[in-house]
Amino acid sequence: MTNIEKVELAHKLKCMIIERLKLEDIGPEDVSDDDPIFAGGLDLDSLDALDLVLLLEKEFNVRIRDPEQARQILSTINTLAEYILTNGSVGLNKDK
Repeated sequence: MTNIEKVELAHKLKCMIIERLKLEDIGPEDVSDDDPIFAGGLDLDSLDALDLVLLLEKEFNVRIRDPEQARQILSTINTLAEYILTNGSVGLNKDK
């Protein structure tokens, strides 16, 4: 994993999350890679978490089954990007 891949994936994830969860008045530049996705950061709830897991399975072919593992993986954009780069299939050439 290169730093460039991680930065590109982090940006793509922010755009996908904002679009999928219909977060209004927020852009990718407003989301820090190290801020919590839940409880404070984007202030998402459990339904958003389920939607996000389904999106990740579809887009990146990753499976997150264990709730404790999900809490760790979905804690920040960076932890999410690292997990996908290690365990998923990433197509960064898509316009997202």
